[in-house]
Amino acid sequence: MSPDAAAPTLLPGTLPDALFTELIAFRRDLHRHPELGNQELRTTAAIKERLERAGLHPRVLDTGTGLICDIGREPAAGEETAGDLLALRADIDALPIPDTKTVGYASTVPGRAHACGHDVHTTVVLGAGLVLAELARRHRLPRPVRLLFQPAEEVLPGGATDALESGALDGVGRILAVHCDPRVDAGRIGLRTGAITSACDRLEVELDGPGGHTARPHLTTDMVTAAARVALDVPALISRRVDARAGLAITWGRLESGHACNVIPQHAELSGTVRCLDLDAWHQAPDLIHAAIDETAALHGAKSQINYVRGVPPVVNEPDSAQLLQDAMTARRGLHSVEDTEQSLGGEDFSWYLEHVPGAMARLGVRVPGELSRHDLHRGDFDVDEQAIKVGVELFTAAALLDGDRP
Repeated sequence: MSPDAAAPTLLPGTLPDALFTELIAFRRDLHRHPELGNQELRTTAAIKERLERAGLHPRVLDTGTGLICDIGREPAAGEETAGDLLALRADIDALPIPDTKTVGYASTVPGRAHACGHDVHTTVVLGAGLVLAELARRHRLPRPVRLLFQPAEEVLPGGATDALESGALDGVGRILAVHCDPRVDAGRIGLRTGAITSACDRLEVELDGPGGHTARPHLTTDMVTAAARVALDVPALISRRVDARAGLAITWGRLESGHACNVIPQHAELSGTVRCLDLDAWHQAPDLIHAAIDETAALHGAKSQINYVRGVPPVVNEPDSAQLLQDAMTARRGLHSVEDTEQSLGGEDFSWYLEHVPGAMARLGVRVPGELSRHDLHRGDFDVDEQAIKVGVELFTAAALLDGDRP
């Protein structure tokens, strides 16, 4: 990066104070009314109403929740727009956990909370859209932009697949996103080129055998031992059948078998997650894991039935898109506002978009600077420093302006 990029650059598209105040209120309203994946009717309506009030023309996705909205020039009849648009993506769903905070904007829906920051993501993209729409009216937006408000990120394999079927990426040449990070101070972003999240799949295994008396395990299938060996040996086998740098790991969350101490059961069930740091290894994982489970179960006389549920691949930040985010953040707040971040073992369905177009995701700092305690993601007490909304809006607006130089 050039020395000139090390300090903030004067760019249009900063967030006016009045709009920032409105966006805080909008985020708090979403926080009070969280909706689960594919149920985000109120959230969709609120976003749609505000965009229409700004003179824009949002379109609800075919699934009935979530929407897309284009800002900038309208193509003439018959004009191709392939690769022209920059997409800004937000996820809009909440989690099925109770909100334990005592703030005035705590969830009013029992057992539901915006505990992953999707209300912030939504507000940031909305705010960026409103600022960019004003720039477009003044003919200062160099490239058209698509706002993508996606439902059901928390539901495997993620609402991104439905958004793609609704044409969310038609005409898009690059896509950007942010995700709240409580380990990073508000005013900063975390960024890396390459994989920034991991693949995450669901694994369900059923084992069957004849069962029998615990006095005569040699005459039947010792199902509890078979299940235990699958739980222990399969992860170990996998670690020797794939490059260790791929980080392919199976973690079991449930193992059930039997009802009485003197009866060898006929059935056992295991379920867990498969996580993987590497995209190529993720593509190989189902076949490798199927073979390892079948071999281990057969060794102990059990028949195996496997349900391998594809989740999401890793989010792999494309170099030019990651550089665009770095340049945009540097232009707004200086080089010190961007920090390196590690690859997370969490999954994110933003990865599905990157199977089609280049793009990148940044980690948006939401920690109050100087705060020692951390309100982590997917916890009922999760909350953010709302200054992060301003940072996210200005990051995206700068990226839209700088992306105008793309061929």
